[in-house]
Amino acid sequence: MDRRIYKTKRAIMEAFVGLLEEQEFEKITIQAIADRADVNRGTVYAHFTDKYDLLEQCMDTYLKLLYESCKPDEESSKTAPEALLLRTFEFLERHASVYSTLITSKGTSAFQNRMVEIMGENIKGQLSRRSLGTNIRPEILVHFLSVAIAGLVEWWIVKGLPYTPSEMVDQLMLIMERNLNVRG
Repeated sequence: MDRRIYKTKRAIMEAFVGLLEEQEFEKITIQAIADRADVNRGTVYAHFTDKYDLLEQCMDTYLKLLYESCKPDEESSKTAPEALLLRTFEFLERHASVYSTLITSKGTSAFQNRMVEIMGENIKGQLSRRSLGTNIRPEILVHFLSVAIAGLVEWWIVKGLPYTPSEMVDQLMLIMERNLNVRG
């Protein structure tokens, strides 16, 4: 992608997220987005069909960045869950304002749902290398863990990051180890 196009799209998305932080999605206009991004309306429409398309592409972009932060490295597909979680929490800490806005904005519940799906994919990969015992159905455990972790991430961000990423991972691993025996 041309560098100018990338910079323009990024400016539009950042303007949009900034507006989402201040007001409900339904009240945001393309003109307000264009004004905040310092581009004209036509430029916004050149990159996005409408504000719903902008929301979709914005969620896709930020979820892709989140996914990239928490997936195992190519050369090391057996990265410990603790390391992957730590990378995820550290990434979220560095970008807390954006993810706080996307997680908590009214009208963007799709972001939380997609976040759960992405976490589920990563958890499924991690659990496939572990013995869960015969009584635990993998699909139920994957859903449980992805919803629990996404909820914990949301709580952590909404509360203003009261604990360090390392403390969050330590607590999460203790909970899973004591209650689910999934460490290892």
